[in-house]
Amino acid sequence: MTEISIAGILRRLERWGTAIENGSLVVLLAAMMLLAVSQIALRIFFSSGFVWAEELMKLMVLWIALIASIAASRNDQHLRIDLLSHYVSSRYTRFPRMIVDLFAAGMCGFLAWQSWRYVQLSIEFEETVLIDIPAAIVHGIAPVAFGLMCYRFFLLSMRPLFGVGTPNNEMPSAPSGGS
Repeated sequence: MTEISIAGILRRLERWGTAIENGSLVVLLAAMMLLAVSQIALRIFFSSGFVWAEELMKLMVLWIALIASIAASRNDQHLRIDLLSHYVSSRYTRFPRMIVDLFAAGMCGFLAWQSWRYVQLSIEFEETVLIDIPAAIVHGIAPVAFGLMCYRFFLLSMRPLFGVGTPNNEMPSAPSGGS
């Protein structure tokens, strides 16, 4: 394969990943809202409800939070303590930002490893959630999410050195109001 076709494949995979992340967020949020409203209506009008609804909504919040975190790290829109970039030129913030992103990648890698161990333990102990659904299936989002965030933070940390992880390999521009 040529370099152009590999780049095209990678762009296509990135677009598919973005579409899957965004679609998952929309579907999960809509389903959670529908479930919450139906649970309220069932309680008010019929004095009943789904026994498993509360736990399912908690799990949906977990999935939404992790998928949204993946999307935020993809777009470099995640939470960041960023006092330095408001007072110093972007030329001087590249190295500290690289260190912070490497630290974030390391922490996400550590969390991916630990959440994988948790999933393995839930398999070993045959834990279930909701109505006899293996907990490993439901909690399997955690190692995947933290692994993807680790990868993305690593790419962000390499941006100042190699220009990777940016559209068309461009260096990031200076924050507005910064210089």
